[in-house]
Amino acid sequence: MNPSKKSLLTNLKHDLPASLVVFLVAVPLCLGIALASGAPLFSGIIAGMVGGILVGAISGSPLGVSGPAAGLAVIVLGAINDLGSFEIFLLAVVLAGVIQILLGIARAGVIG
Repeated sequence: MNPSKKSLLTNLKHDLPASLVVFLVAVPLCLGIALASGAPLFSGIIAGMVGGILVGAISGSPLGVSGPAAGLAVIVLGAINDLGSFEIFLLAVVLAGVIQILLGIARAGVIG
């Protein structure tokens, strides 16, 4: 279901304040999780922006809330320590994402 341009503009007056509130809540959370996981603070901002924009653009749902998961900070910090550097951790994350995309294209997760 593609919403029409008119309905998008009609909802804009409600969507903009709502998105501002979500942004104001998400920024400190993204920064805190980046700090807790040993990543540069800027990476928390980038992760929040990419996650919010990408999920909103790709999701077929008219409503959605996405954001960082604080529980993953410990796992990320452990992975950075195990791999030795933040750059190698980012490479591992990108490679994992590429593998997931390839498996999705191959429809490897379809049962039946």
